[in-house]
Amino acid sequence: MLIRRETPADVAAVHAVTSAAFARPGTAGEVTEARLLSELRACDAWLPALTLVAEGRGGEVLGHVVCTRGRVVAVPVLALGPLSVRPEDQRRGVGTALVHAVLGAADALGEPLVALLGSPAYYARFGFRPSAEYRITPPVPEWDAHFQVRALSAHDTGIHGTFAYPEPFDRV
Repeated sequence: MLIRRETPADVAAVHAVTSAAFARPGTAGEVTEARLLSELRACDAWLPALTLVAEGRGGEVLGHVVCTRGRVVAVPVLALGPLSVRPEDQRRGVGTALVHAVLGAADALGEPLVALLGSPAYYARFGFRPSAEYRITPPVPEWDAHFQVRALSAHDTGIHGTFAYPEPFDRV
């Protein structure tokens, strides 16, 4: 498996992976996370350097992760997600490799922190902590139990306040 930046040629495969990863039985229509990804690509918060794919031996896209530009008050930070892995490749280390790679890339770019809404049991292994530990609040108070932050090397302890996702997240 190779972790690399997404290219324009990957967009359709990434859409298919995201749709399959988040498909819910008994529902029809476009998967919310796949639509979100399309909308994020079209907004100013899109960061190509932090949009990665896991490529299999045959060149197929196994998984995808993206960080987009979020904010804590006026401070630019990152929002991680969606993270998608083909169902047949889940629980094989693809998601873990993608998260490690995107966190390393974000740190190398001098980003201060990454925030996400997700499973604390899954994301704790990457150093994510409850956002309250950093005095950062989620945009929706009910998200508190699942809203997490990972400080990076450039983290400034003075960054605190309410996190804001890029605008396309408001429609999810």
